[in-house]
Parts: sequence; C-alpha cells; structure tokens
Amino acid sequence: MEKLKSFYMFKNLTESQFERLKEISTIKEYKKGNILFYEGDKPSHLVVLTEGILQIYKSDPKGNKIILHSFFQPSLIAEIANFENMRYPATAEFLTDGKVVLVDYEIFEKEFLKNPEIAFTIIKSLSDKVRLLENVITYDIVLSSTARVAKFIYEHEMEFLTLKKSEIASIMNITPETLSRIISKFKKLGILRKDQSGYEVVNKEALKTFFE
Repeated sequence: MEKLKSFYMFKNLTESQFERLKEISTIKEYKKGNILFYEGDKPSHLVVLTEGILQIYKSDPKGNKIILHSFFQPSLIAEIANFENMRYPATAEFLTDGKVVLVDYEIFEKEFLKNPEIAFTIIKSLSDKVRLLENVITYDIVLSSTARVAKFIYEHEMEFLTLKKSEIASIMNITPETLSRIISKFKKLGILRKDQSGYEVVNKEALKTFFE
C-alpha cells in the first residue's frame, strides 16, 4: 500500500486522508495470463497498477487479439469507465505477474473527488490518456518497426532485459521474427551485446537516433 502513497494521484493527501484511502482499498495479486477485467464488465473499483505489465486488447469476430496498449507500473487503469459509469470497452490481461490496488469507487467518488487537488489530478490523468491515444497512433502508424523497438528498449530497458521475445513482440504488436531481425541489427551496430546471462544495452543513446 506504500506504493499507493507515492502514486502521483494521492501523494498530496494528508495522513488522515491516506488512512481512509487504505480503508477502502484492497491489494490483489495476479499471475501472468490472468484477466483483470473483461470487455463488457461493469467497473466497481478504481484500479491502480502497482506491479507488472498489463495488456489491453479487443477481440475480432474470429477471436484474434487486437492489442490496444500495454500499461507499465504505476498506472491508473481504465478510469474513464468509472467516471462515465460505462462498461469496460476492452479486456485487460496480465503479460507478467502483477499487482493492483482496488479502490472502492462509490466511496472514493463521495469522499475524495471533492478534493480539488485530486479532481485536478484526475483531469490530468484523462488528458494523459488523450495524449496516449495520440502516441499510439504515431507509434503504430508513423514509426517503423525498428524505431518502435528502439523506443521500447530506450524507455523500458529492464523489461527488455527480462521479458521473453514473444512477450516483447506482443507488447509492440509485431512478430517475434521481426523483433529478432531488429535485435540482430542492433547487435551488429554495437548497440546491444549478448552473453551467457542475456542481453546488455551497450549504447543506449544510439537508440534515440531511430525514433527522434
């Protein structure tokens, strides 16, 4: 619960406010592959991702996943569904083991949304989601696969070093074969190095030349 205290949305709460927040919150752990919520579920909690990677997707008529976005800790998840009293528009699945804090939204709305600082932070969060959508459009349409991989490694180096190639490819919505070719390219350029323990990012700044 201490991670919740440092979360940008709650960091300005008083001690008494934070204690009350803890009273209406629960921590839940998930394993890789577990579903946090399904498309069409009705939300009852404000969800804060505190550990792990959460992938948001929709399914086409054939049952194929259409990846919309991957969230990294710490993140507020699908809060628009709470604020608009709507059902979740997509499914959320854990790509890794993870943990969330579930805040009773009905109580939170009555007792906390009257706080101007929290209300402003929520507006900022929604604004960030709009910016996120713009970034997704740019990320998927404008940037090449090489640029997208370079950007991922630059921004999420730890995840790149610990996740499987298939998981990284899934996050970026590319094939594992494409990812392998790009990694091989970066190795030849001296940006990455591989030894018995795995990969090492040798020249991190050089990655920026691919996406800036």
